[in-house]
Amino acid sequence: MSVSATHMNINAHNLNFKELNQKIREATDGISVNNCCGQRFIASGMNGKKITINGTPGNALGCYLNGAEITVNGNAQDATGDTMNAGRITIHGSAGDALGYAMRGGNILVKGNSGYRTGIHMKEYKEQRPVIVVGGRAGSFLGEYMAGGLIIVLGLSDRNRLPFDAFAGTGMHGGSIFVRTEIVPGNLPAQVLVSKAQAVDLEEIRPFLASYAAAFGADAEELLKDTYYTLKPNAKNPYHQMYTRN
Repeated sequence: MSVSATHMNINAHNLNFKELNQKIREATDGISVNNCCGQRFIASGMNGKKITINGTPGNALGCYLNGAEITVNGNAQDATGDTMNAGRITIHGSAGDALGYAMRGGNILVKGNSGYRTGIHMKEYKEQRPVIVVGGRAGSFLGEYMAGGLIIVLGLSDRNRLPFDAFAGTGMHGGSIFVRTEIVPGNLPAQVLVSKAQAVDLEEIRPFLASYAAAFGADAEELLKDTYYTLKPNAKNPYHQMYTRN
């Protein structure tokens, strides 16, 4: 580990997750974690830090994150952003299952794909609105039991099929899912309503596409020219009536 006046480099080789997190907590400037290989809970609950991870962090990266900024130059494993409150996680690869589990605020940007149950139990309260943008495809159970927030799936990895697998929106009772596709999403749970996004709808996602484009070198305006569909809960479905007030 070497320290400069403006940056700290941490060699994660042979460090367990407790040792690694302790070194991150002790750092006061920008932080680079090198040779990361599966350490869990990195930056758990942290705020006010900028962390770059070179390698593959383990499960629950940024869990309970409270305002820190994390950049991963590689893939991330399961439960990234678990119950995060604020901040940003940017992944220059793909993410595992349960991305943004119970996420309550902040942003997660994924250049590649995400696994099963992306956005499960996402929720929002007043100004606290979590956002996930996935550049590739999402696995099954996208937005499962979603209670709030926004998920955008761009399908950049394969335009010839829907950018998500089966059971999208199962138990969904709040929030919105935007999917970039020419294919009308079908075979959805009865409580999910699907509609083609209009110009006013696309204004809602414009700033988040701009963030994605800035992070990964895409063109937000070109992305906005494409067709999107929205998935939202039916206000009359039993899940919505159980968990929300009219």
